[in-house]
Amino acid sequence: MARYIGPSCRLCRREGEKLFLKGERCYTTKCAIERRLYAPGQHGQQRRKKLSEYGIQLREKQKAKRFYGVLESQFRKYFQMALKRKGVTGENLLSILESRLDNVIYRMGLASSRAEARQLVRHGHFNVNGKRVDIPSYLTKPGDIIGIQERSKESPKIKDLVENAARRTIPKWLEFDAENQVGRVVSLPAREDIDLPVREHLIVELYSK
Repeated sequence: MARYIGPSCRLCRREGEKLFLKGERCYTTKCAIERRLYAPGQHGQQRRKKLSEYGIQLREKQKAKRFYGVLESQFRKYFQMALKRKGVTGENLLSILESRLDNVIYRMGLASSRAEARQLVRHGHFNVNGKRVDIPSYLTKPGDIIGIQERSKESPKIKDLVENAARRTIPKWLEFDAENQVGRVVSLPAREDIDLPVREHLIVELYSK
């Protein structure tokens, strides 16, 4: 299945809550959820049917995929990785998703949304441990140093993002030095470090059927 390229706000309305896919716009009254809190489409305003157990699990999986901008095949691969790790499978899954380079860039404050972070990574603006990485799904690990490419440091867009990052609060599993424009992955994110409203146990139940 190809990546969704339609209006981001339709995805939020479909899930019935903010997925924060459009950065700063999501915090304003222009947010679609603030104006139209019903599903998209011609039947969107009709009363929603009660979901089955499977339907609830499916919606939770779809919501997680949309938060991180991940396709089904990739999401399933992450689930298999989570199964093989020690610990709680659902929490392992979220930890893997959080470790993606595009998400790390977003969490450090160097992008207003994960979609913007994904685009910046693809354009080659960042390096990991001194090597240029343009793969958004690259999985970072504790100790990795995230830097900005020298040629990108003079970009007005990057300068603006760095200034904004200096004012943002980042998770404790990450560090960012705005003066030197360098970030570091301190540790793997724990469940309490992930502020997304995802019930990961439902995703595990879905894939365990």
